[in-house]
Amino acid sequence: MFKHLTITAFVAAALVHPRPAAAGAAAFETYGDISQYAIPGIAMLFTMARGDPEGLVQLGASTAATFGTVQGVKRAVDRERPGGGGLSFPSGHTSGAFSGASYLHYRYGWEYGLPAYLAAAAVGYSRVEADKHYWSDVAVGAAIANLSAFLLDDPINERITVLPMLDIRKPSFGIVASIRF
Repeated sequence: MFKHLTITAFVAAALVHPRPAAAGAAAFETYGDISQYAIPGIAMLFTMARGDPEGLVQLGASTAATFGTVQGVKRAVDRERPGGGGLSFPSGHTSGAFSGASYLHYRYGWEYGLPAYLAAAAVGYSRVEADKHYWSDVAVGAAIANLSAFLLDDPINERITVLPMLDIRKPSFGIVASIRF
């Protein structure tokens, strides 16, 4: 049930304002403003609904790492925005959206991550369309969030690992299994 609810929520969010020409540039920019928080917020609510306190800690850690990295790079680079102003590189809106999407992907799998990635990509697109960022700003913001989640978020079903074993020095093979408590 949660899987279908999450997919429906992210697809609906992505389709609310699909393009500036159809929904108005201001509305699409608002979509990006709201979704930078809504996507990780939905990820948090989903994790709470599943009763996954370890996941909440991981979401918090990867989101904090993303935020800290992005803000540090923004101040170190201080790139001018396409429409004027500073702190363009990397995109904070995009990194916020991708922090939630990447968490869902790495913690729960592609079936949860893909709809969230689509909604997060729309956030990045909204930032470029609003003349707030260059494509490189958006790409690096997404990459920072994805790398943070990759490093800090563990799959929920990673308690049992089964791997093939092969030793070519003395011909032998077998299976190695481990259970994490």
